[in-house]
Amino acid sequence: MENATLIVLLALLQYMWFTFRVGMTRGKYKVNAPACDGDETWERISRVHLNTMEQLLVMIPASFAFAYYLSETWVLAAGAAFIIGRFLYSAEYVKDPASRVPGMSLTLGANAVLVVGALVGVLRNMF
Repeated sequence: MENATLIVLLALLQYMWFTFRVGMTRGKYKVNAPACDGDETWERISRVHLNTMEQLLVMIPASFAFAYYLSETWVLAAGAAFIIGRFLYSAEYVKDPASRVPGMSLTLGANAVLVVGALVGVLRNMF
């Protein structure tokens, strides 16, 4: 389970970076707490943070289930794709939300591999 734990911790570090970026850019874009809207660039940075949290809700348990029931090795590939997808999504979404598709596709693809792979592993183990 070390590989799953590693990939989840790396994804959480990435999420913490996105969290930090939201807080640090509030002053730059003059979005004072508790406001959640204002400058369009800040809203995009905030949206990346929130969308990443939504995707982590799928990725974290699926990573552990995938590693346990299917492959402790291949969880690294899917997890790395997730993290790369999140960085790509972040860069593109902040620049232009319409260009977010490649990063979001990589994220969703990684999550689909993790969930379906875990399900296959569980079913294989049951029967």
